[in-house]
Amino acid sequence: MSKILVLGATGHVGRPLVKDLLARGEVVKAASRSGKPVEGAEGVAFDVLKPNFETLFTGVDRLYLLLPTGYVDAQGLLLPIVAAATARKVKIVFQSVFGVDADDSIPYRQVEIAIEKSGAPYVILRPNWFADNFHIFWKAGIDHGVIAVPAADGKSSFIDVRDVAASAAAALTSARFDGKAFNLTGPAALSYAEAAEILSSVLGRKIAYQAITTEAFVTMLTGAGVPTDYAEFLGAIFYPVREGWAAAVTEDVRTLTGHAPLSLRKYAEDNTALLA
Repeated sequence: MSKILVLGATGHVGRPLVKDLLARGEVVKAASRSGKPVEGAEGVAFDVLKPNFETLFTGVDRLYLLLPTGYVDAQGLLLPIVAAATARKVKIVFQSVFGVDADDSIPYRQVEIAIEKSGAPYVILRPNWFADNFHIFWKAGIDHGVIAVPAADGKSSFIDVRDVAASAAAALTSARFDGKAFNLTGPAALSYAEAAEILSSVLGRKIAYQAITTEAFVTMLTGAGVPTDYAEFLGAIFYPVREGWAAAVTEDVRTLTGHAPLSLRKYAEDNTALLA
């Protein structure tokens, strides 16, 4: 029986994706550092720095590919996986990054191009900023009543990771979307000030937005234990937000899943325990 390999299976997209695929009756191979089963799916140990491709791809005909959180070398770490998957005629659904199609020199775009030229079936998903970042990266600030990021007045069409997972599940279980790229967004573009107002309303306490410099942002993250290279990466990708490039809203979630994307308010209402 064919299997779907999900990289980062214990992550914010990976876990709901595994659950969705299992609910559809698919056989899933869940890759993580521990190699333990995930949501009842078979587990396989995976280290992006030292991948064992024979173990990883045994029985696999479809792959959900992403760069795990905390790493920045998209080409160096992902292209060997693309080559290994292509050699085994495995379909690739790649979680890329919103906006990388603007410049072919961007490392994530280089990975996309390699996949497009590989000859393997593929789907590229480019999600915008995750709504879930509010309880992941910005949680420490929210605990103190402030979201401090270098976004200025820029807006983002925040997407719930559940919609990313649902879009991925659709791409992995159908050939209808093969050979295409999809820009995944939430239903509306919001500034961080507007996002703070929504979180304040849902949580019942004041959350303010403070626009800070990129340098201050990187210092804040590194002080919280985020590796310097990843903190600098997060700081750099706020530039498109400030320029207004993250404000686009698409219908691609609906195209893939058949339903409208979840709003930031719905995200907050469903995650009050994590945000409180």
